[in-house]
Amino acid sequence: MMKASFIVTISLLSFLFVACNEKEMEKPNVILIMVDDVGYGDIGALGNKWIQTPNIDALHANSTRLTDYHVSPTCAPTRAALMTGHHNYRTGVFFTIKGRSLLLEKETTMAEVFKENGYSTGAFGKWHLGDNYPFRPEDNGFDEVVVHNGGGVGQTMDYWYNNYFDDKYMHNGKLEQYEGYCTDVWFENAKKFIASKKDVPFFCYLATNAAHSPYWVADKYADPYRDNENIPNAAFYGMVANIDENIGKLVNYLENTGLMDNTILIFTADNGTAAGAKVEGHRLDGFVVKGNNDGMRGIKASMYEGGHRVPFFIHWKDGQINVGKDIDALTAHYDIFPTLVDLCGLKLKKDLQFDGKSLVPLMNGNKEGFDDRIVFVNTQFSTDPEPWKRTALMHKKWRLVEGTELYDLSTDPEQRVNVADKYPEKVKAYKTAYEKWWSEISPTFKEKPYFIIGNEAENPTTLRCHDWHSNPEFTPWAQRHIRAGYINNGFWRVRVDEAGVYTFKLRRWPQETGLALNAKAPVIPALEGTTVTASNEGKALDIQSARIKIQGQEMSSEVNPENEYVAFKLELKKGETQLQTWFTLGNSEELGAYYVEIEKP
Repeated sequence: MMKASFIVTISLLSFLFVACNEKEMEKPNVILIMVDDVGYGDIGALGNKWIQTPNIDALHANSTRLTDYHVSPTCAPTRAALMTGHHNYRTGVFFTIKGRSLLLEKETTMAEVFKENGYSTGAFGKWHLGDNYPFRPEDNGFDEVVVHNGGGVGQTMDYWYNNYFDDKYMHNGKLEQYEGYCTDVWFENAKKFIASKKDVPFFCYLATNAAHSPYWVADKYADPYRDNENIPNAAFYGMVANIDENIGKLVNYLENTGLMDNTILIFTADNGTAAGAKVEGHRLDGFVVKGNNDGMRGIKASMYEGGHRVPFFIHWKDGQINVGKDIDALTAHYDIFPTLVDLCGLKLKKDLQFDGKSLVPLMNGNKEGFDDRIVFVNTQFSTDPEPWKRTALMHKKWRLVEGTELYDLSTDPEQRVNVADKYPEKVKAYKTAYEKWWSEISPTFKEKPYFIIGNEAENPTTLRCHDWHSNPEFTPWAQRHIRAGYINNGFWRVRVDEAGVYTFKLRRWPQETGLALNAKAPVIPALEGTTVTASNEGKALDIQSARIKIQGQEMSSEVNPENEYVAFKLELKKGETQLQTWFTLGNSEELGAYYVEIEKP
C-alpha cells in the first residue's frame, strides 16, 4: 500500500551510524558543499565525457552516493528545505523572487540546532533566503558569515559594482571588500573559519554562487572548453572546473590538518543544470539536444527529472562512509537535516518535527519506509502556491507531472511517453495522495514573512524591488532590469517593530552609486582575461514626483532630479502592514522605487 510521508518526528535518542567507540565520542565536523545550477550530468564521474572534474570524481569514488536524490527545481526553495528539513511550502519559500524567497521566522535551521549542540557555525557564499533582518544567515544560527546578497552576483540586492572578481560581500552584516574570484573567496574564508575552531566541532555551509549566471570566470578555466560543438557553454564548464579545483584544495587542507577523518563532507547541488545542457522546444522542459544531462528531460526550473534530480555524495571515514556505494532509493533535500541529526548525535527540541526522514537506516541497508514513499517537488512562478502548478509527484520510478502526465522511468527515463491513459487507477491513487498532502500543508500558507523595520538588529534597512509582491507581473530581480528602467510595481510586507517617526528614502539607483534620481548609470567595463562582459548604460528616467503609502497614510512630493532620493517622514504604529511606493514619470507612467531605505532615528 502506498504511503506518503508527511511528518517524521525524530527522537531525542538519536543513534549514530556505526557502533560507538572512543573516537566516536568526539562529535564529527560537517562541511556541506552545495553548488549552484550544476546538474547531475555536469560531473565527469557521472557520465560527462567532456568536463574535467578530477577532485569531485575522487570524492564520488570514496562516498555513499544517492542516485535518485531530488531537490526543488529552483534555488531558494531547495535551500529552505535543506536548512529546515521541511518541504519548502511549509517554510514560506515558494519561489526565488517576489517576496517568496524569505524564510519564515518560526523555522528552526540546522545551523541553530548545531549551535545548540556546541558546534561553531559558518556560512560562505550564497544564502538566498533573505538579506534583511530577520532572514539573514546571522539571524538563523550562523556565527561567521561571508555571503553575497540575493540569488546571485549582479542581482538587485547585490552590491552594484560586483562582477565575481575583487567584490564586496556581507561579512556578519557589514559590507567588506574581498580580493579574488568569488568561489575562491568562499573556500578560502571557509578554511579560515575551520582553522579558527580548535576546541569545538564546526558546521560549515559552503554554498557557491557558481555556476549560476552570469557565466563569468577567468579565461584559463573557460579556454579548455571552447570550440567544442558538444559543449553548450564553455564559461559554465569553466566555473565548474574552478569549483573542482577548490574542492581539491579543501580536501588537501583537511588531510594536512588531520581533520579529514572525522569530518562529514557532503557535495550536492540546488537544482538541475542551467547551462550544461541545451534543450529543444520549451526553454525549461524540452528534451536535451546538446550537452549532457544524464539522459533526463528538462533543465533548471523544470518539473521534469532534469530540473530536480541532482548529485549527492557523502563521505565520513570515521563513520565508515568512505567506500564507493550507490543508493538508488527515492530521497530528497528535506531528508538531509534529520540525517545529520542522527549522524552527529544532535539533541533536538521536543517540538521539532521534519517532513523528511533520516537516511541512516537506508545507508545501513534497511529500506523499510523508503520503498513506498512519495516525494513532492515543485517551484512556483507566483507569490501564492496553486495546487499541482509546476509540481512532480514521485513514487518509486513513477512520475506524475502537474497531475496530468504520468511517466514510468523504468522504461522511459527521458519522460517522452505520457502513460496516464494506460494507468488511470494509478493516476487516481496519486492524485488522492496529493490531495491529502495538500490539505495538510496548505493551511500553513497563512503565515507570511515580514521585513522588520525599526529593530536595532538592522536600522536602517533597505528594501529592494526583488521582493515586491507583484503577481502576476514580472519583477525586476537583476541589476540589468534596473538599468533598463523596467516599469513595474508591487508592495512589501513589513512589521513595524516600534512605534515612532520613520524616515523613508525612495531611490531609483542604489546608495553606493551616488547617482541622482534622473541620472544615467555609467557602463561598467569588461574585465580583461575573463569572460566578464561590459554592462549596458543605465537608462535615464524622467521622474517628476514620488508617492508612498503605509498604514493607511499616503504622502506625495515633487522631486528634485538632482537629488539621489526623495525623503518622507511618517509616524507609524507598531504592527504588520504593507508598504508601497510610486515614481511618476513625465509621460504619466508609474513605477515603484527600486530601493527604499527605512530608518527609525
